[in-house]
Amino acid sequence: MDALSEVLAAGQVGRPVSARTVGRTPWALRMIFPGAAVFHVAMQGSAWLTVDGHAPLRLDPGDVALLPHGSTHTLGDDPATPPVELGSLADAHPPGQAIASAEFGGDGARSTLLCGAYLLTQAAPQHPMLGSLPAVMHLPASRGADPQLRALVDLLASEVERPGPGSTTIVSSLVDAMFAYLLRTWCATNPGACPQWLAALADPVLGRALVAVHADPAAPWTVGQLASVAGLSRAAFARRFAEQVGLPPLTYLTRWRMVRAQQVLRANSAPLDTVAREVGYDSAFAFSKAFKRHTGVSPARYRESVR
Repeated sequence: MDALSEVLAAGQVGRPVSARTVGRTPWALRMIFPGAAVFHVAMQGSAWLTVDGHAPLRLDPGDVALLPHGSTHTLGDDPATPPVELGSLADAHPPGQAIASAEFGGDGARSTLLCGAYLLTQAAPQHPMLGSLPAVMHLPASRGADPQLRALVDLLASEVERPGPGSTTIVSSLVDAMFAYLLRTWCATNPGACPQWLAALADPVLGRALVAVHADPAAPWTVGQLASVAGLSRAAFARRFAEQVGLPPLTYLTRWRMVRAQQVLRANSAPLDTVAREVGYDSAFAFSKAFKRHTGVSPARYRESVR
């Protein structure tokens, strides 16, 4: 069972999109994409990425930057160039359009970037893996030259530059894959900064407990039962889980149930009793109380907000 894929799927709220952006000096774009994990790949020429609250970052050909929290940011030929505000993701991609292409700036040196966005839920609670990622994840070409990742970038760039029948579906699938590959590659090249949750998945002991929780979140798990799955004593398991995952076991279980509940509420119109049972609650009342405590809104209000 691939728990990382489950986390990404549970957090996704819309079709992934991609764009080919060409800037000619002088150029700068300010992008405001709340609720979207965004990546930029420098394909030709260089560009400066400036994320609010962080020092400017130069992207050279082959460099990749991932902004997992939808941070407001600017891309341009120089950090000092006054930007044009691109606005929201909806402005850049009309409904039903997964591919966009645009040129900006003057008549100077040309830079081409491949950009993509993975739409994630903004409602709390966010999964601890996504929440613990840094605001800016930089993969220089020298360190990010994973052959599979490079092949994926080439495929996506080709589809965005020369769309054909089925391109919307193909691009959405490739952007999905890009996000997972970028996370995996970044962790492989930055082991000391890899989020605790991803490291815990690789732990042969804790990994078993995490897989069990993801496989059956509705089960009436106790710390003792999870410890038995992991093959540890209750105390040793609870301590090790909290240290590596960053949350106590049952807090993690509740958080995952709420993330899964959001996914179910977005996906269908099943009665609340059905949703409650699917995520481990005996009644719609108990589920609604827990959901509102963790998200700030009732399940019905949440479902209305994402339709």
